[in-house]
Amino acid sequence: MSIIGSPLTRVDGKQKVTGTAKFTAEFEIPQLAYAVMVTSTIPSGQIAGMDTSAAEKAPGVLAVITPRNVQRLPGAERRITVLQDTNVYYQNQPIAIVVAETLEQAQHAAQLVRTRYDTKPAKLDFEAGFPQSYPGEHNGEPGDAGWGDVNAGLAQAEVKVEETYTTPIHHHNPMEMHAAIAQWDGDKLTLHDTTQSVTNRRSYVAKMFGIPEDNVRVIVLFVGGGFGCKGQTWAPAVLAALAAKQVKRPVKLVTERPQMFGMVGARPRTHQKLSLGATREGKLTAIKHEVHANTSMIEDYLESSAFATRVMYDCANVQTIHRLVQMNLGTPTYDRAPGVATGTYALEVAMDELAYKLKMDPLELRLKNYAEVDPSDNNPFTEKSLRERYKRASEKFGWAKRNAEPRSMRDGDLLVGWGMATETYPARRLPCSALVQFQPDGRVLVAAGTQEIGNGIYTIMTQVAADALGVPPSLIDVKIGDTTLPPAPISAGSMSTASVTPTVHDAAMQARNNLLGLSASDPQSPVHGVAADQIAISDGKISPKSSPGKSEDFRALLARHGNQPVEGKASLKPDLDTKKFSSHSFGAVFAEVAVDPLTVMPRVRRVVAVYDVGRIMNAKTARSQFIGGIVWGVSLALFEDTQMDPPTGRFTNANLSEYHVPVNLDIGEIDVSALDIPDTKLDSMGARGIGEIGITGTGAAVANAIFHATGQRVRDLPITPDKLL
Repeated sequence: MSIIGSPLTRVDGKQKVTGTAKFTAEFEIPQLAYAVMVTSTIPSGQIAGMDTSAAEKAPGVLAVITPRNVQRLPGAERRITVLQDTNVYYQNQPIAIVVAETLEQAQHAAQLVRTRYDTKPAKLDFEAGFPQSYPGEHNGEPGDAGWGDVNAGLAQAEVKVEETYTTPIHHHNPMEMHAAIAQWDGDKLTLHDTTQSVTNRRSYVAKMFGIPEDNVRVIVLFVGGGFGCKGQTWAPAVLAALAAKQVKRPVKLVTERPQMFGMVGARPRTHQKLSLGATREGKLTAIKHEVHANTSMIEDYLESSAFATRVMYDCANVQTIHRLVQMNLGTPTYDRAPGVATGTYALEVAMDELAYKLKMDPLELRLKNYAEVDPSDNNPFTEKSLRERYKRASEKFGWAKRNAEPRSMRDGDLLVGWGMATETYPARRLPCSALVQFQPDGRVLVAAGTQEIGNGIYTIMTQVAADALGVPPSLIDVKIGDTTLPPAPISAGSMSTASVTPTVHDAAMQARNNLLGLSASDPQSPVHGVAADQIAISDGKISPKSSPGKSEDFRALLARHGNQPVEGKASLKPDLDTKKFSSHSFGAVFAEVAVDPLTVMPRVRRVVAVYDVGRIMNAKTARSQFIGGIVWGVSLALFEDTQMDPPTGRFTNANLSEYHVPVNLDIGEIDVSALDIPDTKLDSMGARGIGEIGITGTGAAVANAIFHATGQRVRDLPITPDKLL
């Protein structure tokens, strides 16, 4: 049986549960000093002066670094606020660093820094900024796109939905905050960093400091949650390197929890206007999706909420529009399923509203508008079997038993509601390199500069190599998270599996072929003179296929050849012709909620989802990824809301006690599954990423279930009891 797809337990699981897995802030380096950031207390203006005298005299202080005495960086960009000028663009912006012998000394001294400001009017009213909003793009794709004639499509519609849906700012709040340990050796920098891309981080930091990329080494063995906020380079990593350069000692900088709210990105607020038109039979005649989202004063970031609308349904007239609203807030960034999570919420709730106006089953409406090809360009999908997902998920959920009338279903005194939605996420891959070596000690090294962010990449790389080599997983050592290894792409956008696994497989096959060639040419080998296609490797032993009993361990072979490793290398680039094919994952999600009519408190009792995501590489870790995404979708619908003080732009719930996310008691039964159909047009292994699709659609399914339970349609997330009263 193939090792690929089997529910192999995480190979790094023991390290994590026993506390031996080393996260960035846990590395012990001699003479380590500690840095603490001082952050702004205004949203807009300039630093008029800073009194650092008391801080400089405090015990243990090695340096107080401000815009006045900081090293100037030749590659500095305005987006990343690292003390290069005195401008203040948002609350909680880094404006100084205090470096001391101990963390406590640095924290104490940071409180002694006194700052005077020349304040300027701040842009903090989101909707007031709409008239000055402007178009944006996302990863090179235009924010505005469409086809057909939307106005004509709406004019001919017999039934319409025209509503506005909003989502608040979300902050990532991983358990591991941003952290970095910087150590210089002349003009060479070693940076332990919480990053989702060691390769990108090396390039960015080298550019900032104006040094060759080869002079920067970035290491991250484990990331304690990234979810997008550790994808880009932010101030903490660069400030740690600046501080280490100035004090001529290794420096550790760990972001404090309140500092996570501002300087390291967030999912921006969205205001989404949906206009749907349809015939009385439910055929869509037009979709118009207009999005306003906030960005910062120093960089454009687009929350591409309407991008999913371009691929979801068969409709002849579609228009998607995005507008950016500048505000004195930190630059937004990717947050799990960026754009798609917020966009599918709005679109799928609008589709539910249309179904009620049509007096049609919401599932039937989606099937009537099923897209056999990509509606935006009429290209075929690399693989799509969403119809089967709708069928399986609805049967498992029991959707046929649903009474469509709102407030019609009860469990005792509780109002019960059922809702559903479609899930989607684009499938992509990026260039990747990998190395596989048979080692003289009888073990196999598998190496690539990817990252473990909770996605199970250690385990999946083990499985792919073990399957290709005929070696037990227990004999494989995976090395990742280091720029000294072959370069691999960012762990984001659900791209890691599709990018890394084909490359590891090819490198493993090259190593295997090289080993078999060496063995066949060795007179002492049991396969001497045997054709390569007649040689087998099983459990790490080489034998003729015709005589499995005549075998030897590959260690013995390497010992006869100088104890030198036998290796294979591979570098692959995506070969999908995007002008001919469209690649997306899809899913169907159904949710049941119960609402207490007295407290109006909604609770998700169960979620059933079935996915169309290509080949499943590990049944156990895939299930965990799906469940994690669904929990995020529930959080989107019911909990997450970064609250801002309007006059000051300061976030008032910048902590884990008041920034609400679901806990175990908030999550009911989750039933997830996927049909294992390889998508070999996207990559040779047939896998598509699954880390983000679970959040898409889930928020809408929960929102639709709440309407079914209560008859109250809440279009402003999160759905809290006060909005249901």
